Amino acid sequence: MIFKDDFIFIEREISQIPWIKIFTNDGKKELSFCDKDTISRLFEAVLISEKTMIEFYKPKKINIASFANYVPRVHFHVMARFENDDFFPESMWGKKQRDSKLILPDFNEFTKILIKNLSK
Repeated sequence: MIFKDDFIFIEREISQIPWIKIFTNDGKKELSFCDKDTISRLFEAVLISEKTMIEFYKPKKINIASFANYVPRVHFHVMARFENDDFFPESMWGKKQRDSKLILPDFNEFTKILIKNLSK
């Protein structure tokens, strides 16, 4: 676990790219079932995560996704994408395009900045 507060928690998805998942603490199945404070904090965390990834990694694109078919609870995936990552321009669930080796700044350093930004 990277971060937790009264409304959300954040985990890392192990991947070639920087990828986090932001969950609501209440375990609701659908976003419309969540209270307004939880929704507000969830979207705030998604935006803070996106901005922090952009500033830290300088990716080609940020992908944000929410499917919750396999994990039926409200959560968002936030991913930094690079033109030379294995799947780009496909989604990370799509067809692999190449075998590549990304050289990226340390994820642990990113999480320190992310935690600081989420705690403001």
